[in-house]
Amino acid sequence: MSEIDAGADFVIGSRYVKGGSIPENWGFIRRLISLGGNIVARFVAGIYRVRDCTAGFRAIRTSVLRDIDLSRLRVQGYAFQVALLHAAVTDGAKVVEVPVDFVDRTQGMSKLGLSDIIEFVENAWWIRFQSSRIFIKFAIVGATGVVVNLGIFTLLLEMGMNKFLASPIAIEISIVTNFLFNNYWTFRWRKTKDRIRIKGLKFNAVSLASLGVSYATFVAFSAAFPALPPQVAQLVGIIPATLVNYFLNSYWTFKHAEV
Repeated sequence: MSEIDAGADFVIGSRYVKGGSIPENWGFIRRLISLGGNIVARFVAGIYRVRDCTAGFRAIRTSVLRDIDLSRLRVQGYAFQVALLHAAVTDGAKVVEVPVDFVDRTQGMSKLGLSDIIEFVENAWWIRFQSSRIFIKFAIVGATGVVVNLGIFTLLLEMGMNKFLASPIAIEISIVTNFLFNNYWTFRWRKTKDRIRIKGLKFNAVSLASLGVSYATFVAFSAAFPALPPQVAQLVGIIPATLVNYFLNSYWTFKHAEV
């Protein structure tokens, strides 16, 4: 409880951090199941920074549990532990691991069976799919933003507007449409604390930061490979900008509100 009192939201008694341990008499299969489960949870489900995702010795702040829609976890058995942890991490909960010396039960037998293991792996891939689906939606919105940008830019040019004025207007309109699509489609299930105008300002700031990353990459790549067509350098610049844009908007603009 001291870690909770110190500000942690989700405390795990971990077997796999420094100072923690598992019983020496565990056989190969038992060790394989435990380590394999954690590898699946960390690198398939995406809970990378937690070392012991399957530990059942936990202390969780009640406000964190109230903020999680348990009906979305779609699991009932052993996989619930990872699904709950992933939901808490996604919502921005502060997770702390404290070392424990794990000991075997003195009575009863483990109820973990093959069906539980199958459900566990299926759930990890489902979590990965859900996370990827959000990114795919974000990418689709970005693609529509390109269409809006070019369409508005062309329309303004046809109306006789100077290209140096038409360009920023088209960019800002595409940023606004991207924000609205992301707010009401990509991240619509997230409970955010900011009003829509504040989120809009944040989205604009992130877009400008991403533009800076894209341009810096374009300049660096053009200088390093001057013989390549400029379109290649422009394409390369889009990649890090897209990642920066996604992560900043996901974990800042549309971040779950803390209870």
